[in-house]
Amino acid sequence: MKTSALSEFDLYLFHQGTNYHAQEMLGAHFIERDGKRGVRFTVWAPNAKSVSVVGGFNDWDANAQPMQRIRDGEIWETFVEGLGEGEIYKYAIEPQWGGPRIMKADPYGFYAEKKPQTASRTYDMNHYEWKDAAWQEKKAHESSYERPMLTYEVHAGSWRRTLDSEYLSYRDMADQLVSYVKEMHYTHIEFMPLCEHPYDGSWGYQATGYFAVTSRYGTPDDFRYLVDTAHANDIGIIMDWVPGHFCKDEQGLRHFDGKNLYESDNEQRAENWEWGTTNFDYGRTEVQSFLISNALFWFEEFHIDGLRIDAVANMLYLNYGRKDGEWQPNKYGDTGNLEAMEFLKKLNETIFKYHPQALMIAEESTSWPLISKPVYMGGMGFNYKWNMGWMNDMLDYVSLDPIYRKWNQDKLTFSLMYAFSENFVLPLSHDEVVHGKCSLISKMPGDYWQKFAGLRGFFGYWMAHPGKKLLFMGGEYGQFIEWNFDDSLDWHLVEQYPMHTKMLAYSKALNKFYVDNKELWQVDFDWNGFQWIDCNDNENSVVALVRRAEERSDFLVCVHNFTPEVRHGYRIGVPTKGTYVEVFNSDLEEFGGSGVVNAGDIASEDYPFHGRDQSIVITVPPLATVFYRLKGQSGAGTPISETVKTDVVAERRRAGGRGTETVDKKKVAVKKAAPKKTAAKKDASEAEAKAAPKRRTATKTTSAATKKRATKSAASDAAAETPKKRTPAAKTATAAAETAAAPKKRTATKRTAAKKDEDAVQTVKKTASARGVKTAVKDTETGKKKTGMTAAKKTARKTVQDTESAPKKARAAKV
Repeated sequence: MKTSALSEFDLYLFHQGTNYHAQEMLGAHFIERDGKRGVRFTVWAPNAKSVSVVGGFNDWDANAQPMQRIRDGEIWETFVEGLGEGEIYKYAIEPQWGGPRIMKADPYGFYAEKKPQTASRTYDMNHYEWKDAAWQEKKAHESSYERPMLTYEVHAGSWRRTLDSEYLSYRDMADQLVSYVKEMHYTHIEFMPLCEHPYDGSWGYQATGYFAVTSRYGTPDDFRYLVDTAHANDIGIIMDWVPGHFCKDEQGLRHFDGKNLYESDNEQRAENWEWGTTNFDYGRTEVQSFLISNALFWFEEFHIDGLRIDAVANMLYLNYGRKDGEWQPNKYGDTGNLEAMEFLKKLNETIFKYHPQALMIAEESTSWPLISKPVYMGGMGFNYKWNMGWMNDMLDYVSLDPIYRKWNQDKLTFSLMYAFSENFVLPLSHDEVVHGKCSLISKMPGDYWQKFAGLRGFFGYWMAHPGKKLLFMGGEYGQFIEWNFDDSLDWHLVEQYPMHTKMLAYSKALNKFYVDNKELWQVDFDWNGFQWIDCNDNENSVVALVRRAEERSDFLVCVHNFTPEVRHGYRIGVPTKGTYVEVFNSDLEEFGGSGVVNAGDIASEDYPFHGRDQSIVITVPPLATVFYRLKGQSGAGTPISETVKTDVVAERRRAGGRGTETVDKKKVAVKKAAPKKTAAKKDASEAEAKAAPKRRTATKTTSAATKKRATKSAASDAAAETPKKRTPAAKTATAAAETAAAPKKRTATKRTAAKKDEDAVQTVKKTASARGVKTAVKDTETGKKKTGMTAAKKTARKTVQDTESAPKKARAAKV
């Protein structure tokens, strides 16, 4: 980092609000003066009567090292010979009216003491040698708009801790966090604020040292190593940045030289009563130089790739979070903060001038227009905006019991009314999993199985919806308790409980599917990348849509079922004629699902539907997301038939409308792979299986083009499984399953061929599963059994409470 010579030109720019590297002039810098090495201290304190630098090197004596005003009359400077790195210091400021000196940390300090100590520390910013030239070169030739952006939001103090509950260091995170993020296929890490802050409970959003990366986790060079390591692994770094307000701690910026300096002289504008903080004065040019320099500092000295600007609405609205009488309108009688508007435009124009590929992301919670549009178009100049409306609507929707979702379809679809008005990021952020709002999986209604299924299906819709993505840590594996800033995430859940392990595997697979399929991110901000197939089926709470890449022939068909009902014979219109294959399904057993899939080829039919000439008939899994593409189409994704080990036959029929509304619903037979047995039990299991009556059903389906071959449904594997010793609760669940699995007679189903007048009536044998997608599924997480889902309704299911939350109790549930 360069050190300014305090030239007239630098001072002029600083006072004009256009010195965008003010940290080269102010703060503590190692220099040589008159042949002597030491530290030059420089501070802006125009209202001070006198200023001195104090620290351990002079026994905190305010008279030992006085500072002198330089020619502009507002900046104070001194040189202390012989000081090295790590020296502790503060500025002792005497107010104009005299009295006790004010002890302040350096606003431009590059390093600070560890909490609870509050002094600044000298630090040479010129040690580190960067190794990310390849990353910078690659980034310079790419546009983030047409690239995948799947961000993992992290609070550095609580993502993971040591066995002694100590923080991980930046270098620990370079090893553990970066490797985890890479393995999970995230493209970016977004750190909650890392500027120095005194109180852990503020999560970093109330800062005292804007130029000092927090010493909680190491030195500035340690953080540089973390960023460097991330870039070596093709992972970008975004940091939360808070130019909206700062904390009132006495060592911070508030009343810095005895009077309002960084904050407005107007107390109504300066005070942020809702948060107990102080707002910046955006009209003061020196504050503009301070904030814009700080933003550039993080890009240039730490090579971060983007800033997520917190609480932009608090900056833009004079009445934000204020009651009547607590705010004054602007000169036009309106609520907009004119100085903040101009500052944000100036900030963004400057950042993109120096760093054209930067990510400037606004957390703006209102409908203020053109937030993510360029300044020359009348916008605020950011290139992305968090879509808080989508987040709130979707979390409200998925929190509803599925029976009520049909009356709230608008929450699911309304975001497409404005989806392309901004360049949106779809956040599932930290704010939604604290303060009694519950974790994401706890928001999901239903029993234990349904909670995981609901979260998987929701994540699938999130990926299919236009916009870049952001997920707060812990959501990827379904942490049940709310986020606690003062403790590690519950990583033991993944190690000890299979459903959490499967949820993590699902997130990993979904993330990979997202980054591998350009249809989901190449055209995120234009109608050319999205089409509804059907958004009006509120009765079934199913939506279907198409996502397209720049090449129109590259598309994915996305189907989302927000109820626990399997939708058989479900017809949807498709973009073009051809053979479709299922390439991703959130209901796979390996993800903890029920295993309802559409295996093999799905030929489109000349049956107009949803305003399209071609349509297909599919089976839609419960609480699930399913992606389809044309067979042989370019792009990632392997047909389910080539990846799934279960033997699944998705029956199809040629019929108008959705087969879900008729009595003779189509069925999917799933053959569950036999559980692994020990050698001691193998012979007994085989004998029991042979003794069990074979129950297979031959079903013949005739289509317009060909007659499908007869297929056999799988025999129930409940009889073949040798049960282990069960608890009374498990026995209750098993009894419920056996009752639900009693043989029922299926009615004969009449099918009519498109080109024949004959009726082919089939007699369907009794089965042991009574329309069950599964019979009994061994729940290894608790050692109990639960019953699977039925074709049209759910059979009795054991509610398994998560071990880490509520006490276990068995109950039978009916739909």
